[in-house]
Amino acid sequence: MTVSLRPHHLLCLLTYLGKGYTANFVRNYDRIVRRLNSGEALRLVSGPDDICRPMLKETTCHCRRSSVVERDRLAVDEISAVLGCKLETGGRLSLSSAQICSLREAFRAGSIRSACAGCEWQELCSDIARTGFRDCRLSACPTDNGAAARQIKSGQPQM
Repeated sequence: MTVSLRPHHLLCLLTYLGKGYTANFVRNYDRIVRRLNSGEALRLVSGPDDICRPMLKETTCHCRRSSVVERDRLAVDEISAVLGCKLETGGRLSLSSAQICSLREAFRAGSIRSACAGCEWQELCSDIARTGFRDCRLSACPTDNGAAARQIKSGQPQM
């Protein structure tokens, strides 16, 4: 199996602490992070992905808005530059510890943040980057199931 992920959610994963729009959204996100922390690959998709799934029935769902599609376009270009390979829809990626560290460093430096402009989570994510991504749930070492995996083992969302 693979996790379906839209490009800008690669950025969101870097700072995910267990906060989200709804309790169901957080539970779903935690499951996705557990899968990635265990080494499962991701597949890039165009449009709503596995993270969006709990929001798709909401009347205020923003997952299909043109502004979100633009976020994906900006994110894929900047992430591709950091990883040194062209990411494309349908492509698979297994995030290594080195890739996560490179992406987090670029995120902290602001070089892959164009897609974040106007996002309601932007300030929180900036604070997380400033504090060294402390308590983030995506492990910098996907296969070690360290502190990040232990934090979400219980499945209890933190709102």
